[in-house]
Amino acid sequence: MLTIWGRISSINVQKVVWAAGEVGQTFERIDLGGTFGGTREPTFLAKNPNAQIPVLEDGDVCIWESNSIVRYLAARYGAGWIWEEDAALRTEADRWMDWMISELQPSMTPAFWGLVRKMPGHTDPEVIAASIAKTEAKMDILEAHLATRSFLAGERFGMADITVGCGAHRWLNMPVERPVRPHMQRWYETLFARPAAKPALPLPIS
Repeated sequence: MLTIWGRISSINVQKVVWAAGEVGQTFERIDLGGTFGGTREPTFLAKNPNAQIPVLEDGDVCIWESNSIVRYLAARYGAGWIWEEDAALRTEADRWMDWMISELQPSMTPAFWGLVRKMPGHTDPEVIAASIAKTEAKMDILEAHLATRSFLAGERFGMADITVGCGAHRWLNMPVERPVRPHMQRWYETLFARPAAKPALPLPIS
């Protein structure tokens, strides 16, 4: 059985929980990080010296960084399903996973911290407005891409839909004004209906 270290309110933990469910692996999840603390304990630092969640343990294998964990689960347990063996097809998923980390997630994090978590030092209206504007621009990219395909890497659900889907879930359930994007909404509703997504994407977001 897998062990996932990290609180479910973390978007990065959500990716891993969803991926584990999609590939049919049972797991124990241990709350850590945020109000739970524990990331600076020596036993955890031995697993991840960055003191960050999530961490996945699979027997003797110990992995940190959420997208790396999703790729590991997909390759080891989801080959031919959420993992594409063909490198040309797999790069479609890889680039959207990287886009989530480098573009979408940093864009919406300031607004999330200010509007949802109301963290001290992150409630400046101008900072929040800038974050919303940046995120909306990213969502326009996503909408245009999904206008011509069912899922991010084509016509089959895959690992990129998990990682970016967690971002869409967060954005669509934040208290912000946003235009209707029918292609993105259709895609998101398809993802949210998946059994493995239910335990990974709690509502309300927090």
